[in-house]
Amino acid sequence: MAQQHLDPPTDPTAGPVTSDALAGYLRAQATEFLRSLRQHRETGAGAASGSAESVAAARALRRSARRISGSLHTFRPLLDTDWSEGMRPELAWLSGTLAREHAYGARLERLLGALNRLSGSAALPSQASGANAHPTPKGTLTVGAAKAGALLDRQLTLARTRAHSAALQALGSSRFHAVADSVAVLASEVPLTPAAPATDLRPLAAAAADRLTDAVAALPLVTAGHPYNAQALVHGLSADTAPQPQDAPWHQVRLLLRLHRYARELMYGDECPTDVRLLAAGQALNRHRDAAEAASAAASAARTPRIAPATAYALGVLHADQRHEVEAARFAFQQAWQKEAVRTL
Repeated sequence: MAQQHLDPPTDPTAGPVTSDALAGYLRAQATEFLRSLRQHRETGAGAASGSAESVAAARALRRSARRISGSLHTFRPLLDTDWSEGMRPELAWLSGTLAREHAYGARLERLLGALNRLSGSAALPSQASGANAHPTPKGTLTVGAAKAGALLDRQLTLARTRAHSAALQALGSSRFHAVADSVAVLASEVPLTPAAPATDLRPLAAAAADRLTDAVAALPLVTAGHPYNAQALVHGLSADTAPQPQDAPWHQVRLLLRLHRYARELMYGDECPTDVRLLAAGQALNRHRDAAEAASAAASAARTPRIAPATAYALGVLHADQRHEVEAARFAFQQAWQKEAVRTL
C-alpha cells in the first residue's frame, strides 16, 4: 500500500497556532475530568456494581484523562518536563484501571454472542447486571459450547468483579488524590515552558500525523489480506500465554491514531471537522483490539485444567472465530485507509 501522508490538522492559510490553544484544551479537559469525578462520586460509585450514571461518569473520566495524557505526549516540548513526565504515567494508570471493568464485561458479551452464533442460536443471552448473575448460553447450543460459555462466564465475571473493586480502591487511594490535585491545578494553570508562547503548534501536530502514517506503512498488510491467518491460531492455542506478537503493531497504530485525533481536536478547537477516514479506521482498530483480546480469553479458558474435551473443542472453535474477526478488522482498516488515499491523490 502506498504511503499516504495525512493532511495538516489546520487550515494552511491560517496563521500559527499558539500555546494558548494548548493551554485552553488542557484546561477544558481538566475541567471535564473534575466534573466527571464529581458525578461519579454522586451516582453511587461505591456500590457493588455502579449505576448507569456512574458508569457513564467513569467513561468520561477515562476520556478526559486520555486526552490530557495524549496532549502531554504530543506537545511535551512546550510543557514543563518534570511535571508532564510525572503526570503522564499516573494518568495512564488511572485510565487503564478504570477501563478494565468495562473491558471484561464487553469481552464476555462478545464471546457469549459468538458462541450462540457458532452453535446456530440467534438469541444472545442477557448480560449480567451484577456480580452474582451468571448467564449461560441455552437453546440449540451443544453441550460443549454451553459448558464453554459457563466457564467463560465464571472467569470473566470474576475478573470483572475484581476490576470493579480495584477501580473503587484506586479512586480512594492517595495516589489518585495526588492525580486529582494535579488536574485541579491544571484546570487553572498550565505549566508551559518560557519558549512556548513563541512556538507554533503545527509542526508538533504534523509530527504526530507522520508517526501514524509511518506506523501504518509498516503494518504487515500482506498477511492481513489473507482471509485466515493460521499462524495466529497455532500460537493462541499453544502453552505460551504471551500476547499474540502479530497484534502488537496494530495496537500501536491504534494508539497513534488516537494521539492524532486528539491533536486535531486541539488544533481545530470547537470547529474540528469529522474525518470519515479516521473514524472508520478507528472503529476497525477497536474491533481488532476487542477480537484479539477475546481470542486470548478463549485460549486462556481452553488451558483450564481438567476441562472436558468437548468444552476444549468449543473454546478452540471460538478462538479461531475471534482470530477470523481480527483478520476481518485488519482488512476493514486497510480498505478505509486506502479508500481515502485514492480520493486524495
